[in-house]
Amino acid sequence: METLQAGTDVLFILLGAIMVLAMHAGFAFLELGTVREKNQVNALVKIICDFAVSTIAYFFIGYGIAYGVDFLRGAETLTDKNGYDLVKFFFLLTFAAAIPAIISGGIAERARFHPQLIATFVLVALVYPFFEGISWNGQWGVQDWIEAQFGARFHDFAGSVVVHAMGGWVALAAVLLLGSRHGRYGKDGAVYAHPPSNIPFLALGAWILTVGWFGFNVMSAQTVDAISGLVAVNSLMAMVGGTLTELVAGRNDPGFVQNGPLSGLVAVCAGSDVMHPLGALLTGGVAGAMFVWLFTLTQNRWKIDDVLGVWPLHGLCGAWGGIAAGIFGSQLWGGLGGVSFGAQLVGTLLGVAIALAGGFAVYGTLKAVMGLRLSQEEEYQGADLSIHRIKATPEYDR
Repeated sequence: METLQAGTDVLFILLGAIMVLAMHAGFAFLELGTVREKNQVNALVKIICDFAVSTIAYFFIGYGIAYGVDFLRGAETLTDKNGYDLVKFFFLLTFAAAIPAIISGGIAERARFHPQLIATFVLVALVYPFFEGISWNGQWGVQDWIEAQFGARFHDFAGSVVVHAMGGWVALAAVLLLGSRHGRYGKDGAVYAHPPSNIPFLALGAWILTVGWFGFNVMSAQTVDAISGLVAVNSLMAMVGGTLTELVAGRNDPGFVQNGPLSGLVAVCAGSDVMHPLGALLTGGVAGAMFVWLFTLTQNRWKIDDVLGVWPLHGLCGAWGGIAAGIFGSQLWGGLGGVSFGAQLVGTLLGVAIALAGGFAVYGTLKAVMGLRLSQEEEYQGADLSIHRIKATPEYDR
C-alpha cells in the first residue's frame, strides 16, 4: 500500500513537472510575439538554452542549497519512495528555470547571449535557492523569526514572491544595467514604439502559460493527499479578474488583454490555497490594473526599456500577491486563516531585497568583466546570438 501511495505521488508531481515544463514554451512564444521579427529566432534559442543551464546549476548546486539533498551521495536518494525526491527535483527545477525565462523577456533584443547564460547559472545555483530555502524549507531560521514576531510564517504556496517577484526584480536590475534599446527613446524625450511583431504568437504564449499555470499552482501540493480544488478555482478566478481588468484599463489593447490572465495568475500563486474565490477575483483584478498602469508608466514616463514588462508583471504583481495573501487569506476577508499581514509584508520585502541585491551583483559583475550588451551594429542586425550564420533572406533585417 505504501509503495502504491509513493507511486501515485510520483506520477502526480511528474505530471506537474511536465505541465510547468510546457510553460517554458509559453515564455518563448510570449517573447517571440513581442520582439521584432529579426530577433524571433533568438528568443526561441535563449529560452531552451537557459533551461538546460538551469538544470545543471540546480541539480549540482541549487537544489542542495535549498533542501539539503545531494544526489551524488548514496543510491537511496535515487530509489527511495519510487524516486520521489528525483521527480520533486524535476518539478522544482521547472520553477527555478522560470527565473531566467522571466529575465529574458526584460532584456530582450540587446543582451549578449553568453553573459546571460553565465548569469542564469549563478542565479539558479545560488541566488534563487537561497530565498527558496528560506521560504519553502525553513532554512537559516528566518521563518522561525517571522513566526515569533507576527504569529505566522511567511506563506507563499506556489511562488508569487519566491518565483515571480524574484525573477521580476532581478530582471529590473539587469534592465537598468543594460540600458534601453537603440532608437527606443529620443534625445528630446520622445518615445518611439517597437510594437509586437506577431500578436497571434504572443497570444499563443499567453495561452500556453495560462493552461500550464494550473499545474504550477495545483500541483504545488506535491502529494495527492494534499491536493486542493480551492487552488484550481482560485487560479481560475484570479485569471478572469486580471483579464477583465486589463480589457477595460487597457482599452481593448490586445497586448494588455493577453497579459491579463498572467497578471492575475502571478498574483494568486501565494494565497491560492487560503483565499476565498472572491478574494482571488479581487487579487487578480488589482494585479491586472497594476500591470496596465505600471507598464505604461515604466515605458513612457520612466523610460525603463523592459521589453515584455516583466518587472510590472512578475516583480510588482508578484509582490502584490505575497501581500494579498495576508489580506484575502485572513478569516476577516473570508479566507481560511493561518496567515499574517505582517509576515507577508516582511517576507515579500525580504524576497525583493534578495532579488535586487543578487541581480545587481551578478549582472553588475558581468558588465564590468565582459560586458552585457551588443554593439549598436549587432543590435540592428538582430545578432544577440550568432544569428548571422543562418540569415538567408533580407526579411531577418526587419
